[in-house]
Amino acid sequence: MPTDLESIRLDKWLWNARFYKTRKLASDAISGGKVHLNKQRIKPGKEIKPGAELVINKEGLTWDITVTGLSKQRLPAKDAVLLYEEDTESITKRQQQMAIQREQRQLVGFNAPEHKPNKKDRRLIHRFKQA
Repeated sequence: MPTDLESIRLDKWLWNARFYKTRKLASDAISGGKVHLNKQRIKPGKEIKPGAELVINKEGLTWDITVTGLSKQRLPAKDAVLLYEEDTESITKRQQQMAIQREQRQLVGFNAPEHKPNKKDRRLIHRFKQA
């Protein structure tokens, strides 16, 4: 469903392609150096065109993609995938990174907390931090 736009802001494109949930998160990632265009740091307002090469680092995972389409609005996930092409090397590398992260979580034995701290628990936490 890509449209015939000539260019679009990078933060808007990242949001449209569903790499980030909000434009603010996309903008912060670009400003923080997590997104590179043609191997260079850029600003969120940079206009991109089809054929641009992006490297996106998010939560320890890396995407090497080429922009193939632009959209005026955010698309459903199955249509958003049509806005870019990903290298096969990037896919295999990301799958390896995910496997390593999974193994590390199992090794450490990470367990999510069973509940949110209540008022009494928070007071104990604050006392512990102040001591």
